Amino acid sequence: MEIYGYIASIFMGLMLGLIGGGGSIMTVPILVYLFSINPVSATAYSLFIVGLTALVGGLSYLKKGEVDFKTGFIFAVPSFIGVYLARAYVVPQLPDPVFTLGAMSVSKPLVIMLVFAILMVAASLSMVRSQKKATQPKEISKWKRTVLVSVEGLVVGGITGFVGAGGGFLIIPALVLLVGMPMKIAVGTSLFIIAAKSLLGFIGDLQQQTNIEWQLLFSLSGIAIIGLILGVMMSKRVPEKLLKKGFGYFVLVMGTIILLDQIRKI
Repeated sequence: MEIYGYIASIFMGLMLGLIGGGGSIMTVPILVYLFSINPVSATAYSLFIVGLTALVGGLSYLKKGEVDFKTGFIFAVPSFIGVYLARAYVVPQLPDPVFTLGAMSVSKPLVIMLVFAILMVAASLSMVRSQKKATQPKEISKWKRTVLVSVEGLVVGGITGFVGAGGGFLIIPALVLLVGMPMKIAVGTSLFIIAAKSLLGFIGDLQQQTNIEWQLLFSLSGIAIIGLILGVMMSKRVPEKLLKKGFGYFVLVMGTIILLDQIRKI
């Protein structure tokens, strides 16, 4: 099964390079289902793999001048706080099992995967629906926009820190809808935010985990980076609307499969 995991990692990097998000949506399932990694450890490993891959992608967009560091900073700082607190304190404090109902016991890994799958389905539905009706940026004051972006960053950081996701599929809508940022610049900015947030979250995990498979992390990261480079090259040729719609349906199907699989385990 591991060979399929390495192949899937190429596609993970490809998606990250194409649309600036979706890396963790694929990485966590790859680690759990193809490499038999415990979901708790998989979320930590995902942060490292996606963070390193996104950093390379961000640098590629930076060379093209498609990164807005000012807005990214406003979003990123509270996002860092959210993801660090989630990884260093919330996840470690979550009991295992989380709760029991009679003979049924709901474990910590099961809860994490359930939340992850629900987040995938919700995000994919949002992406698919956005194709049917274009949303114009709201006309709000600079101060209110700054507050909204900061709050969004904190929420996204907390949620994605809990499930081990980079959060690009949540970051990009925030940058496009709240700030009115062009899609290409939103992608480049998102990659830098994902990189910094994910790697910071992984540092939080280092306080709790000691048996980390570094060889697996670097090998998957290297393969994902190859896919990312291909994705950045393809992004110049693939129509944005077609790409977003196809990715949305892909995430919906994948999230539904994982959700049904986790429900079956309850």
